[in-house]
Amino acid sequence: MLNQKKNECLSLTLRISSDKNESYSASLTTEAEFKVEANQLIIVENAPSFVDLRARWNTIMRGLIASEHVLKSVEDEY
Repeated sequence: MLNQKKNECLSLTLRISSDKNESYSASLTTEAEFKVEANQLIIVENAPSFVDLRARWNTIMRGLIASEHVLKSVEDEY
């Protein structure tokens, strides 16, 4: 296992394939850098430490989960 040094920069790329990518990306507008290509939402996050990257990951996931819940409740209405 590699030893992570405190001052090493880390990067995370998350790719989501969904027909709801426009809605998901709207929830991330102020939270993360992203782009939509075809049916993929690509989120790229960089942080100076693992702790910071973990915090950014948690923020991104909370936004995506909230979007999923809203989309589900809207679908349930119809």
